[in-house]
This record gives sequence, structure tokens and C-alpha cells, in this order.
Amino acid sequence: MRTEKLKTNNGCLAWLFLGPSLLGFSLFYLLPFVTGFYYSLVDSPINGTFVGLHNYGALLKNPSFLLALANTAKFTLICVPLNMILSLGVALLLNPKIQGRNLFRTIMITPLVVPVASVVLVWQAFFDLNGVLNSLIHALGYPPVDWMKTNWSRMVVLVVYLWKNIGYSVIMFLAGLQNIPAEYYEAARIDGASQPQEFFRITLVYLTPTTFFVFVISIINSFKVFRETYLISGEYPYNSIYMLQHYMNNMFMALDYQKLTSAAFIMAAFIVAVVLLLFIVERKITNLIN
Repeated sequence: MRTEKLKTNNGCLAWLFLGPSLLGFSLFYLLPFVTGFYYSLVDSPINGTFVGLHNYGALLKNPSFLLALANTAKFTLICVPLNMILSLGVALLLNPKIQGRNLFRTIMITPLVVPVASVVLVWQAFFDLNGVLNSLIHALGYPPVDWMKTNWSRMVVLVVYLWKNIGYSVIMFLAGLQNIPAEYYEAARIDGASQPQEFFRITLVYLTPTTFFVFVISIINSFKVFRETYLISGEYPYNSIYMLQHYMNNMFMALDYQKLTSAAFIMAAFIVAVVLLLFIVERKITNLIN
């Protein structure tokens, strides 16, 4: 009897501690999620009529949305592999005990603590029509380039993304590399394995969990680049960098909640599908290793 009463008291105490978190989650996440999904299924946020998937169908025929969707997909397909390859390469260079390794690590992680507004001011000064880069080009005798109003704008955003995110990925890969036992490499060298064989059969294999984590974070961060893009080029940037977040932001400013919520749920569904696919792949690879 005393045991049952103790379990009941512990259960009440647990709910008492969980209550504020659950209330905050329900108020700021669950309720907006349900409300947003409702808006995507009606023709008006006030006294709207249920229209099912009509808003989603209309959105998939919208040229602005399709442009934003294509640009976001292209950017993610380019920036994520580049971030993975470059950060892994830098991590492999910094993993050995070389002089100044800690200094390089600090330099790599610095962009993460720099405020976005400060970052934007630096990149604006660099890529502006009258900026540093155009000053150098003009000094060489070439005409200046309005980088954010040409197809080069995508490369500018890509550089900003890599500068901002490589440091974090490098730290993650370094942690993964240092968790691989040195005995594996010693045994491989005794068996006559070459460095490429060590890399593909030991390093990459045992970096699978870290690689999976970095890959997911890189995809999520690729959608966050909207902040820098918006601050650099405004609400309506050049066509090549018009992202899904630009579209949703403009729909919010126009109070078009149907298009806004439909676009948001399409993007969320895409992210969830990619992450679930990555989970399945990572689990299969882990089972093969074990």
C-alpha cells in the first residue's frame, strides 16, 4: 500500500515538474502547428470553408513557389555535400598533433559566435557594388560586378553558408576522429594497408554516426541561410537566391495565410522525409558494421 502511494506521489511530482515545459510546448509549438495545418485546409482564416488539399494543389502551380522550391533544393544539393567534404578535409588536417592546432580550432569555431547582423555587414562591405571585391577588380582594369544582382549571387550565399557552418562541422568530425581507437590503424598498417584503405575501411566506417549527424545539421542549416540572404538582398532578391523562406515571408506580409501555411507544411514534410530516409540508411550501415 505504501509502495503504491509512493509511486502515485512520484507520478504527481513528475507531472508537476513537467507541467511548465508541457504548457510552453503546447502553447508555442503544438497549438500553432495545429492552427497552421487548419489554415492550410480552408479558404480563409476567418469563417473559412474546408477545401481539403486545394491550397496545396494551387501552390504547386504557383510560379513563385516553384522557383523558390527549385532554388532551395539546388542550394541544399550544392552546399551540403561541399560542407561535408570541406569540413571532413579540414578535420583530417587538424586531427594530428600539429603545432597551433588549438589556435586553428578556435578560428574555425569563431563564426558560430559572431552575430548575424555583424556577419551581414562584413559580407555587404565585401560584395557590394562599391565594396572591397569590386575595388580590387576595378584596380585590375575590369568593370565592377553587382554580385547580388547576377547569377553570382548564389555563389555569394554559398560562401556565406560555408563560412558560417564549416567550423561546427569540423569540430564534430574532430570529435568523431578522436573516438576511433588508434589500435585499428596500427593493426591495418601491420597488415600492409595503404592510407586510402585506412581512410575508406576504418575512418569513414567508424565516422558513420558523426557523418549522419553532421549531414542532418547541414541540411537544417541550409534552410537557415535565409537570414543572411534576406539581410543582404532584401525581400525580393535576385531570382537565383529567391528561397522558400522568402516566399513564406512575403506571404506573411501579404496576410495570405493559406499559401504561407501550405508552403510551410510542404517544406516541413520534405525535411522530415529526408531525415527519416537518412535514419534508415544510417541504421542499415550501423547494422552492417556491427
